[in-house]
Amino acid sequence: MNGLVYPPYLQAGDRVVVVSPSGAIAPALLGGARKALRSWGLQTVMARHAAGARGRYAGTMAQRLADLQAAMDDEEAKAIFCSRGGYGAVHLIDKLRFDGFARHPKWLVGFSDITALHNVFQKEGYVSLHAPMARHLAEEPHDNPCTLALKDILLGHFTAGTAEAVRPVKGGFGYRCRPHKLNHKGRAQGILRGGNLAVMYGLRGTPWDIPPEGTILFIEDVGERPHAVERMVYNLKLGGVLERLHGLVIGGFTDYTEDLSLGKPLYEALADILKGYNYPVCFGFPVGHGPENLPLLNGAAVSLQVSGTGVELNFHI
Repeated sequence: MNGLVYPPYLQAGDRVVVVSPSGAIAPALLGGARKALRSWGLQTVMARHAAGARGRYAGTMAQRLADLQAAMDDEEAKAIFCSRGGYGAVHLIDKLRFDGFARHPKWLVGFSDITALHNVFQKEGYVSLHAPMARHLAEEPHDNPCTLALKDILLGHFTAGTAEAVRPVKGGFGYRCRPHKLNHKGRAQGILRGGNLAVMYGLRGTPWDIPPEGTILFIEDVGERPHAVERMVYNLKLGGVLERLHGLVIGGFTDYTEDLSLGKPLYEALADILKGYNYPVCFGFPVGHGPENLPLLNGAAVSLQVSGTGVELNFHI
């Protein structure tokens, strides 16, 4: 069902690299992330410019590119943790080389602006992790269910269900979520793709655009006004994307004022756009810019079931 490569799961003592391909981050948060990752038994290395700053960015374009490329080429590293999102990953995506990475695949971990990198990695044939980043490991409690789920997935422990959020299923793992009054019931299989809506919108029509065929799409965003979100979803509708999907997972839209400028709440406005599509749609899935940000394998084969009692998203790996 899916020809993408899964990087090998991590073991205690493995090397991971923290990079800052987008926005600048406070050094104290990098220290907190290092402490958290070391508590998982991982050898944690900070990229040369991980704590850099050049305006809003973590260093110049050349510095950020050099750090990310070095981490991708690192023969010993098993994962690349992005420190934070922000803006700037789009500067790098047409400059990355995958020849060294192909010999030593590793997990890319991050979300928000890192969506641009996820799109690149999938186009090159690799599954990656849309998940809490280094700064969240420093800011959230160590027992945050989403953080523990990320740890279990990276270490290949998901079948044991040690994290509260992870539910073992045959051949993989899954999540169960509460129902929402706007959900469209149904069942579908496909490849999970997605991330930050605005970042994906910025890559529409490029070689790194998400292919809609066979896709179960997930979207989330932060700080976007309701009319801007509606405009982006209308772009997916008018561009023929929505009609070709197998399913749609709508995550959190946060840090905006629900001013009813659309004449109704944002979710209701999106539900109106989605009327008539014959596939499951889930509203309010716990992914996005908040403490509830379940790790999702971007590019993985999944099944989505939406019913009156809740939502099941299962990963078949």
